[in-house]
Amino acid sequence: MELIRKPIHYTQEGKSIFDQFYLDEDYNVPDQKEDVQRIIQGQAELRAEDIRPVENYVKITGKMYFTILYMTSSGDPKPAVLEGKLPFEEMVYAESDGNETFFLRNVRTEFTASVVHSRKLSLRMMAEMEIGRERIRDEELTENVESDAPVYRKTRNMNLLRLAVSKKDTYRIKEEITLPGTKESIGQVLLTDISVRKLDIRMGQDEILLRGEMLVFCMYLSAEEKADWIEQSEPFEGRVVCDGVSENMYYHIQHSLDDTLADIRLDEDGEMRVLGIEATLNLRMNIYEEEEAEILSDMYSLEQQCVFDTKETVLEELLMQNQSKCKVTERLSLPELKEDVLQILHSQGSIQLESEQHTAEGIRVEGILHLSFLYLRGDDAEPYGNWQGMIPFSWLIEYPDMPEQVNSSLSYHVEQLAVTLAGSEAVEVKAILSFEVFLRRLVPVEVITEVRTEPLDMKELSERPGIVGHIVQNGEDLWSLAKKYMTTIDGIREINGLNDEKVSQGDKLLIFKENVSIL
Repeated sequence: MELIRKPIHYTQEGKSIFDQFYLDEDYNVPDQKEDVQRIIQGQAELRAEDIRPVENYVKITGKMYFTILYMTSSGDPKPAVLEGKLPFEEMVYAESDGNETFFLRNVRTEFTASVVHSRKLSLRMMAEMEIGRERIRDEELTENVESDAPVYRKTRNMNLLRLAVSKKDTYRIKEEITLPGTKESIGQVLLTDISVRKLDIRMGQDEILLRGEMLVFCMYLSAEEKADWIEQSEPFEGRVVCDGVSENMYYHIQHSLDDTLADIRLDEDGEMRVLGIEATLNLRMNIYEEEEAEILSDMYSLEQQCVFDTKETVLEELLMQNQSKCKVTERLSLPELKEDVLQILHSQGSIQLESEQHTAEGIRVEGILHLSFLYLRGDDAEPYGNWQGMIPFSWLIEYPDMPEQVNSSLSYHVEQLAVTLAGSEAVEVKAILSFEVFLRRLVPVEVITEVRTEPLDMKELSERPGIVGHIVQNGEDLWSLAKKYMTTIDGIREINGLNDEKVSQGDKLLIFKENVSIL
C-alpha cells in the first residue's frame, strides 16, 4: 500500500500578547529654539525597528518620535515646534518554541509634556502594544491510497486556506497640495499631521491595487511670521508588484504610515505656495487562496486488515473577510471651553480596544475613542488651545451562527473624524471606525501518516454470523457499520432498499457478510 499525499502551506496564528510601558525623560530645549512659555499640544509615534524572540521573551527596540507645539516666551509670542526621538527597549514575556514570528498588530500612544522651566521640559510617553504571533506551517495531507487489493475509502472534503504569498512591502506616496488663494504663502512649516483615510486594497494579477486619501494638516508661519494653517484631503492610487496573486484570492493586509514629510515648494509664479507631501505606506501581507482538498480519513479492505497511524493537526477554512464600519456620533458638553473656542483647526483620534468577544451573532468589540482637537481662542496672548477626551463605543461585527472554534485577525483604525462647534459650550463628534476582520474556522483533522497491511483473522471471521439484525445507535453511519461487519455500503443499501446513505438512530437494518449470498 502506498499513500498519495498533497502538500499544503498555511499560517497558524497564536494568541496575541498585550503590553504597556512608559518612558519618562527630561528634555532640554535645543539652543537654536526659542524659550518655551506654554505648551499647546504634544503627540508621539512609536516606530519599532526590531522585534525578535529572546528565550521566553520578545525583545522590541525602536524609537518614540515626538512633536511639541508651544508658544514662545519672546516679546512677541508666536507658535513654534520642538521635535525629537527617544530610544526604547521593551522585553515582553512570551513563551515560544522559537519557530514563531512576532509582529506589532496594533499600537496606541499617549504623550504629555510639561514645562519645568523655559529651557527644560518633562516628557511622559505611554505605549500600548498588541503583539501578534504566527508560524508558517507545511503539512502533507493524505488524499488517497494505492493498493493491489480492493480498498474501501472514506474521505472528507474541505475548502482549505492555502497561503499563497507572505511578504512585507512598501508603497511610496508622493503628492502636492497648492494653497488656496485666501491663504498666506509659507515661510516656515510648524506642525504637520498626515494620515491615510478610506484605504481600499484590491487584488490584481501579480499586483496589489491601492486607492485612498491622505488627510494633510499643516500649520505654518508666513514670511511675515503670521500663523496660518491648511487641512485638505488628497486622493492617491498606485500598485505594488506581487508575483503569484490573482483577483480571486483572499487577503489580510496590515498597513501603517511612516516617514511622513511635508516640504515647501515653489509654485509657477515662484512663490512658496506648494506643499510636497511624501509618506511610506508599510504593508504586511498574507494572501490566501481557497483550495479544495479530499482528505482520506478511514479505509478498510475485505481481503486484508489495514492498520494505519494518524496525527492530529488543525486546518483552517475561511468564514469571512470583511471591513466593518462603526459610526460614532456624540454631542459633548464642554462648559470649561465656554466662549473660548473660535474655531476648531484640527482633530485626531485613536482607538483603544478593551474587549473582543466571540458570540453566536458575531464578534462584539468594546473600546474607547480617544479624541483631541486643536482650536483657535479669542485671546491674542494665548491664541491656541488643545482639548483631550474620550468616547466609549460598542460594536458588533456580524456573523450569524458563528462556530465556537474560530480564529480572528482584527485590525482597526479611525477612518473618518469630524469635530464641529455646536454652540458656545459643546462640540459634535462624528467618526467612522473601521474594523478589518479575517475570520477562519478551526478544523481538527486526523491525518493518516503511515499504513500497513496484516492478514485477516480468518478464524474470527468464520465464527461471525452471516446475517445480523442491527438497530442504528447514536453516531453510527453506514460507513462504520460496513467496516464493522466486513461488508460494503452498497451491500447494506441494496439489502435494505435504501435510496441514499442516510440512516437515523433507531433504524433497523439487516446486514449480510459480503460473501453470503441471498437465496
